[in-house]
Amino acid sequence: MAKQNYQPPRLTLPVGERDHIEGPSDARMVLVEYGDYQCPYCGAAYPIVKKVQKELGTKLRFIFRNFPITTSHPQAEWAAETAEAAAAQGRFWEMHDFLYENQASLADHGVFANYAKKLKLDVKRLEQEVAQHVHLGRVREDFMGGVKSGVNGTPTFFIGGARYDGYPGFGPLIAALEKTEKG
Repeated sequence: MAKQNYQPPRLTLPVGERDHIEGPSDARMVLVEYGDYQCPYCGAAYPIVKKVQKELGTKLRFIFRNFPITTSHPQAEWAAETAEAAAAQGRFWEMHDFLYENQASLADHGVFANYAKKLKLDVKRLEQEVAQHVHLGRVREDFMGGVKSGVNGTPTFFIGGARYDGYPGFGPLIAALEKTEKG
Protein backbone atom coordinates (compact mmCIF):
# COMPACT_ATOMS: atom_id res chain seq x y z
CA MET A 1 0.00 0.00 0.00
CA ALA A 2 1.45 3.37 -1.03
CA LYS A 3 2.00 5.90 1.74
CA GLN A 4 0.03 9.08 1.10
CA ASN A 5 1.59 12.46 1.72
CA TYR A 6 -0.09 14.17 4.66
CA GLN A 7 -1.12 17.74 3.99
CA PRO A 8 -1.94 19.72 7.15
CA PRO A 9 -5.11 21.83 7.15
CA ARG A 10 -4.74 25.35 5.77
CA LEU A 11 -5.82 28.64 7.27
CA THR A 12 -9.20 29.42 5.69
CA LEU A 13 -9.53 32.99 7.01
CA PRO A 14 -6.60 34.95 5.55
CA VAL A 15 -4.66 37.36 7.74
CA GLY A 16 -6.09 40.82 7.26
CA GLU A 17 -7.14 44.15 8.71
CA ARG A 18 -9.43 42.57 11.30
CA ASP A 19 -6.56 40.69 12.95
CA HIS A 20 -4.39 41.54 15.94
CA ILE A 21 -0.91 41.66 14.43
CA GLU A 22 2.59 42.25 15.77
CA GLY A 23 5.41 42.55 13.27
CA PRO A 24 5.83 44.05 9.81
CA SER A 25 3.44 43.28 6.95
CA ASP A 26 6.35 42.24 4.72
CA ALA A 27 7.77 39.68 7.19
CA ARG A 28 8.52 36.39 5.44
CA MET A 29 7.67 34.33 8.52
CA VAL A 30 4.03 34.38 9.63
CA LEU A 31 2.82 32.70 12.81
CA VAL A 32 -0.90 32.60 13.61
CA GLU A 33 -2.06 31.36 17.00
CA TYR A 34 -5.57 30.30 17.91
CA GLY A 35 -5.58 30.60 21.68
CA ASP A 36 -7.72 30.38 24.79
CA TYR A 37 -6.81 32.68 27.67
CA GLN A 38 -7.76 30.09 30.29
CA CYS A 39 -6.07 27.10 28.63
CA PRO A 40 -3.03 25.96 30.64
CA TYR A 41 -1.26 24.83 27.45
CA CYS A 42 -1.75 28.30 25.93
CA GLY A 43 -0.43 29.75 29.18
CA ALA A 44 2.67 27.56 28.83
CA ALA A 45 3.06 28.50 25.15
CA TYR A 46 2.74 32.25 25.83
CA PRO A 47 6.35 32.84 27.04
CA ILE A 48 7.64 30.59 24.25
CA VAL A 49 5.88 32.71 21.61
CA LYS A 50 7.29 35.85 23.25
CA LYS A 51 10.78 34.33 23.08
CA VAL A 52 10.27 33.38 19.40
CA GLN A 53 9.16 36.96 18.67
CA LYS A 54 12.22 38.36 20.42
CA GLU A 55 14.56 35.96 18.61
CA LEU A 56 13.16 36.60 15.11
CA GLY A 57 12.37 40.30 15.53
CA THR A 58 11.21 42.01 12.35
CA LYS A 59 11.46 38.78 10.35
CA LEU A 60 8.28 37.54 12.09
CA ARG A 61 4.66 38.59 11.85
CA PHE A 62 2.56 37.21 14.74
CA ILE A 63 -1.23 37.07 14.70
CA PHE A 64 -3.44 36.09 17.63
CA ARG A 65 -7.01 34.84 17.20
CA ASN A 66 -9.49 33.87 19.89
CA PHE A 67 -10.52 30.26 20.34
CA PRO A 68 -12.23 30.06 23.75
CA ILE A 69 -13.15 26.49 24.64
CA THR A 70 -16.01 27.37 26.96
CA THR A 71 -16.93 23.76 27.78
CA SER A 72 -13.60 23.39 29.61
CA HIS A 73 -12.72 26.99 30.43
CA PRO A 74 -15.66 29.03 31.78
CA GLN A 75 -13.67 32.32 31.92
CA ALA A 76 -12.17 32.00 28.42
CA GLU A 77 -14.91 33.80 26.52
CA TRP A 78 -15.06 36.60 29.11
CA ALA A 79 -11.28 36.99 28.80
CA ALA A 80 -11.45 37.09 25.00
CA GLU A 81 -14.21 39.72 25.15
CA THR A 82 -12.11 41.73 27.62
CA ALA A 83 -9.13 41.66 25.24
CA GLU A 84 -11.38 42.76 22.37
CA ALA A 85 -12.87 45.57 24.47
CA ALA A 86 -9.32 46.74 25.22
CA ALA A 87 -8.58 46.48 21.48
CA ALA A 88 -11.47 48.85 20.79
CA GLN A 89 -9.49 51.38 22.85
CA GLY A 90 -6.18 50.59 21.14
CA ARG A 91 -4.71 48.36 23.87
CA PHE A 92 -5.21 44.76 22.71
CA TRP A 93 -1.64 43.53 23.14
CA GLU A 94 -1.25 44.99 26.63
CA MET A 95 -4.46 43.29 27.81
CA HIS A 96 -3.60 40.07 25.91
CA ASP A 97 -0.28 39.86 27.74
CA PHE A 98 -1.84 40.71 31.10
CA LEU A 99 -4.53 38.02 30.67
CA TYR A 100 -1.91 35.34 30.02
CA GLU A 101 0.44 36.61 32.73
CA ASN A 102 -2.43 36.53 35.25
CA GLN A 103 -4.18 33.41 34.02
CA ALA A 104 -4.70 32.09 37.57
CA SER A 105 -6.77 35.21 38.41
CA LEU A 106 -9.24 35.12 35.51
CA ALA A 107 -12.22 34.64 37.83
CA ASP A 108 -11.35 37.87 39.69
CA HIS A 109 -12.59 40.41 37.15
CA GLY A 110 -11.60 43.27 39.46
CA VAL A 111 -7.91 42.54 38.83
CA PHE A 112 -8.47 43.25 35.14
CA ALA A 113 -10.52 46.39 35.78
CA ASN A 114 -7.63 47.71 37.89
CA TYR A 115 -5.18 46.92 35.10
CA ALA A 116 -7.46 48.62 32.55
CA LYS A 117 -7.32 51.69 34.79
CA LYS A 118 -3.49 51.52 34.76
CA LEU A 119 -3.62 51.39 30.95
CA LYS A 120 -5.70 54.58 31.08
CA LEU A 121 -8.62 52.82 29.42
CA ASP A 122 -12.18 53.97 29.90
CA VAL A 123 -12.94 51.22 32.44
CA LYS A 124 -16.68 51.87 32.53
CA ARG A 125 -16.85 51.54 28.73
CA LEU A 126 -14.74 48.36 28.81
CA GLU A 127 -16.92 46.77 31.50
CA GLN A 128 -20.13 47.77 29.69
CA GLU A 129 -18.90 46.38 26.37
CA VAL A 130 -17.97 43.08 28.02
CA ALA A 131 -21.26 42.89 29.98
CA GLN A 132 -23.28 43.67 26.84
CA HIS A 133 -21.20 41.23 24.72
CA VAL A 134 -20.39 43.96 22.20
CA HIS A 135 -17.35 42.01 20.95
CA LEU A 136 -18.77 38.50 21.21
CA GLY A 137 -19.44 38.38 17.45
CA ARG A 138 -15.77 39.04 16.79
CA VAL A 139 -14.70 36.34 19.25
CA ARG A 140 -17.09 33.83 17.66
CA GLU A 141 -15.94 34.80 14.16
CA ASP A 142 -12.37 33.94 15.21
CA PHE A 143 -13.61 30.68 16.70
CA MET A 144 -15.55 29.63 13.58
CA GLY A 145 -12.60 30.59 11.35
CA GLY A 146 -10.51 28.27 13.51
CA VAL A 147 -13.00 25.42 13.25
CA LYS A 148 -13.05 25.78 9.44
CA SER A 149 -9.24 25.74 9.46
CA GLY A 150 -9.00 22.49 11.40
CA VAL A 151 -8.46 23.89 14.90
CA ASN A 152 -9.72 21.40 17.47
CA GLY A 153 -7.72 22.40 20.54
CA THR A 154 -5.49 25.12 21.88
CA PRO A 155 -3.00 26.40 21.27
CA THR A 156 -3.08 25.73 17.54
CA PHE A 157 -0.46 27.40 15.37
CA PHE A 158 -0.34 28.03 11.64
CA ILE A 159 2.99 28.68 9.99
CA GLY A 160 2.94 30.04 6.46
CA GLY A 161 -0.79 29.28 6.29
CA ALA A 162 -0.48 25.57 7.17
CA ARG A 163 -1.40 24.08 10.53
CA TYR A 164 1.70 23.30 12.55
CA ASP A 165 1.27 19.89 14.13
CA GLY A 166 4.67 19.76 15.85
CA TYR A 167 5.64 20.39 19.44
CA PRO A 168 5.12 24.07 20.36
CA GLY A 169 8.56 24.45 21.93
CA PHE A 170 11.02 27.25 21.16
CA GLY A 171 13.42 25.20 19.01
CA PRO A 172 10.78 23.39 16.94
CA LEU A 173 8.81 26.61 16.29
CA ILE A 174 11.96 28.47 15.21
CA ALA A 175 12.96 25.59 12.92
CA ALA A 176 9.50 25.40 11.33
CA LEU A 177 9.36 29.18 10.81
CA GLU A 178 12.86 29.28 9.30
CA LYS A 179 11.92 26.42 6.98
CA THR A 180 9.02 28.47 5.57
CA GLU A 181 11.30 31.48 5.16
CA LYS A 182 13.59 29.45 2.92
CA GLY A 183 10.56 28.37 0.91
